[in-house]
Amino acid sequence: MRPRLSFRTCRRMVLTLGAALLAAAFGSFSANAAETKGFSPVQASDPGFQSAATKAKTKAQSKRQRARNVIMFVGDGMGVATVTAARIHAGQRLGRDGESHELTLDTFPHIALSRTYSHDFQVPDSAATATAMTTGVKNRSGVLGLRSAALLGQCASATGQETETLFELAEARGYATGIVSTTRITHATPAAAFAHSPHRDWENDAQLARARDGAGCVDIARQLVEWKAGDGFEVILGGGLANFVSEGGARKDGRDLVAEWTRQPGRVFVRNQGELTRALEADPRQLMGLFTPSHMTYEGDRPKGETGEPGLPEMTRAAITRLQRATKSRKQGYILLVEGGRIDHAHHESKAGRALLETLMLDEAVRTALEMTDRSDTLIVVTADHSHTLTIAGYAPRNAPILGLAGAEEGPATGKDGRPYTTLGYANGPGSVFAPGADADPADGRRPDLSAAGVDHPDFRQPSLVPLDSETHAGEDVAIYAWGPNDGAFSGTLEQNVIFHSIVHALKWK
Repeated sequence: MRPRLSFRTCRRMVLTLGAALLAAAFGSFSANAAETKGFSPVQASDPGFQSAATKAKTKAQSKRQRARNVIMFVGDGMGVATVTAARIHAGQRLGRDGESHELTLDTFPHIALSRTYSHDFQVPDSAATATAMTTGVKNRSGVLGLRSAALLGQCASATGQETETLFELAEARGYATGIVSTTRITHATPAAAFAHSPHRDWENDAQLARARDGAGCVDIARQLVEWKAGDGFEVILGGGLANFVSEGGARKDGRDLVAEWTRQPGRVFVRNQGELTRALEADPRQLMGLFTPSHMTYEGDRPKGETGEPGLPEMTRAAITRLQRATKSRKQGYILLVEGGRIDHAHHESKAGRALLETLMLDEAVRTALEMTDRSDTLIVVTADHSHTLTIAGYAPRNAPILGLAGAEEGPATGKDGRPYTTLGYANGPGSVFAPGADADPADGRRPDLSAAGVDHPDFRQPSLVPLDSETHAGEDVAIYAWGPNDGAFSGTLEQNVIFHSIVHALKWK
């Protein structure tokens, strides 16, 4: 005779079976419990952070594979007009039809628009826009890694306004991290990965010492070397060596921050392409390369070879190689930021030819990343922090040189002053048609004669209207391109700080 089971025993058996079924059904969730538990960065109480988090959640793909790795490319100043002009330029450089040419960016399956305004500016700067993407909050222009109550240039206002960046959060979870830039590594966009400063210009101690209200703050170069997140960046590649050294550099405190950084075992510092190649062969635990005293050289002038500078595609390949090796035996993957920063600088100089070539180098770096990674586990996001005032206008015919004069087959088009004009131009900048010394007659309404001006030369300044020493940013939306886990969340028009939250969803941190 089979013994009768008590109610309590039956209940315990049912609960045990139910728990087993739940464990089987949600095993993948349990495996990621360590990543999702307690995700609450210090800026989580910020209203803008909460709003962006909600918007990202509504767009997150409910059934998706977790992103093990994330690579974020930022084309500094790479507005839609810049991408279009670069596409045409790329095709024409290959002897093809530029208008129908495809960049690597054009192959991405998901695209959105990013609203770039900062907390206090309609037309933003790179510090605020990069902070939005790396922390999920919108803050004040000129301020890095702090919330909106922190005031520009006032160190005391930073207290209690700290944030945790995507890279700090990643390091705390055991991810490998890296930053790459063609600018100084302490410049606004790369610095947004690690720095917390009420002024983006406090890159070294001498700059900080000159600030009226900087007492109590730490310069950005020192913040990088003394970064406490996890075991630190696995790879750091860019320019800006002068901010890290006193002898022959910009520091006044007598410190050699590079020497201090390399004191830890397994860290290697390199200064040129040859040293970078050999360092990768040796496979150090952590790698830093600062290849120029300030920003890296424009691609058109970049010194190459053993003693030269690596280009952005080469630095991207090196960074991914190091990060892939670092995470080969880890459960977690890596987070990498790659900035094509000199697009922005060329635009500020009104040198569109240089800006387009820098854009093509970023596009090549993106292609390198696609070739080296798998879309099933690596999310690649490409965007700009803001735009510039570049325009494409003038009814130029199909196949007309994008860096040439506007016009028809019978000859260049002319304005009401009888003089030709370029297809590319700027709303303002040092190339103003009424700048001092220009071959123009404002009283007569005549612009400079561009008939024999060498408009396709890299250092030609495309004409603009308002004379300024430096062309300004522009405030229109910029594109976001996405490919990989949760890429469908990048659609429609998004607040810029939603990018952070959509990346977090791809990683399944919450």
